[in-house]
Amino acid sequence: MKIELAPEVTTATDMLRPEKNDRSGVGVHYVDAYLKPLKAGVTLPDGVKFSAKRRGLKITLALGTQKGEGLMRRLTVSNDPVVMLRAALDEAGAKIGVKLLSLDGKLVLETPAANPV
Repeated sequence: MKIELAPEVTTATDMLRPEKNDRSGVGVHYVDAYLKPLKAGVTLPDGVKFSAKRRGLKITLALGTQKGEGLMRRLTVSNDPVVMLRAALDEAGAKIGVKLLSLDGKLVLETPAANPV
């Protein structure tokens, strides 16, 4: 089942320009801008709250009481912050059985149909 969460922040990639260098090596300004609509949390149609946050190199996805964490890995995944973030989101989502997708300019949460959320 796919649930639309928020519009995707398309201006987040502006944070990756050389003049906006955050010197983190993983693009923390980009990650913060990308996850901003989900940081405070979004209430799903069934009343469960979903949120996505960054703390250091750790990305945390929370769905109700379930939490999944993924790490931004520059050396083992890629030097590209966009690829690192996608891998960290996939890792965190796999731990709680969901997937955060970007479809048609929207952030979408994909859950299994039988997921007891």
